[in-house]
Amino acid sequence: MAGFKNPEFGDRISAASEAKKKLLEKFHSRPKADDPAVAQRQAERAAAKAAREARAAERKAAKEAQEAAEKAEHAAREAAEKAAHEAEIKAEAEREESLKAAQKAARDARYAARKARQR
Repeated sequence: MAGFKNPEFGDRISAASEAKKKLLEKFHSRPKADDPAVAQRQAERAAAKAAREARAAERKAAKEAQEAAEKAEHAAREAAEKAAHEAEIKAEAEREESLKAAQKAARDARYAARKARQR
């Protein structure tokens, strides 16, 4: 470490006081709240914030509309599936009724034939 210096106590104190002075100057040179540039920056920030909130509201509305459309589509799909299932059940019941009627007709025919043979 060729460039290392061991500063004395006085050097360290003066460096610290210089740093404090520079910090105070920086703080005092800051523009006041009634400065037009500060007011303009605040207005720009407020406008940006309002635009950001408007975009967020638009995104939220679009998301809610999409969710509502998906719910409606889901409900329609479920209703169609339920109707198809009910139609299938009804058709199965009709097939079962016609099968029972055919079996009864065949049974009655056998019974009538047996009675006819006995006479």
